[in-house]
Amino acid sequence: MVCFTGQSLRYKFLLFLLIATTAKTENSILHLHDTKVLSDATKHYDSQGATRIKRWLDFLKSNSSESDWRKIHLVNNFMNKHIQYKDDIKHWGKNDYWATPLETLGMGAGDCEDYVIAKYFTLLSLGISEDKIRFMYVRKINVNQPHMVLIYFEQPNQIPFVLDNFTSKVTTADQRNDLTPIYSFNGSGLWLAKAKGLGNQLRTSPGVSSWAAMIERIEKGQVRPTP
Repeated sequence: MVCFTGQSLRYKFLLFLLIATTAKTENSILHLHDTKVLSDATKHYDSQGATRIKRWLDFLKSNSSESDWRKIHLVNNFMNKHIQYKDDIKHWGKNDYWATPLETLGMGAGDCEDYVIAKYFTLLSLGISEDKIRFMYVRKINVNQPHMVLIYFEQPNQIPFVLDNFTSKVTTADQRNDLTPIYSFNGSGLWLAKAKGLGNQLRTSPGVSSWAAMIERIEKGQVRPTP
């Protein structure tokens, strides 16, 4: 199962043109290591949800000194293990909802965007440079549907590695013959994808978007999903 229809993908591309960057992005999760987060999680989620959030906070603390290569594998496996796929309309009752890592882990479910968001901010919190990781919209060839993955560049301009919720195996983009890159972006911009997952940065404009709303919830340490 994949995440989007063609119409949804076009809509999201328009949202990405409005991505609002923030200087606080890289540090936004680093302030979550406190008892209030766990207390709020216990109030708003069941015991399993609170346990997942505790395991995530413990995971952040215990893996900060690992190599970048080790981190991307650990994070990919952790999120794939603790999150079950569920689309937004069934999960949140909305056509589109960008959940924070706390919301996704508290509920234990999310769509491919939510996997990628959780992996992205977890890697930032573990010290991975934002320049090395991007969200990437791809097309899954076997089902001819859009999908989202996280890509990691070990070195600039090299073929990136793909972190996908459908597999725990991290491989280079040229080994993923089932995926065709469309667009990639991170908190600092948007790229038009070329072959091998590389691309040219496009100009972005400040504005309100699902991304900005999600960032705001992270910075506030919000645990409970927005109604």
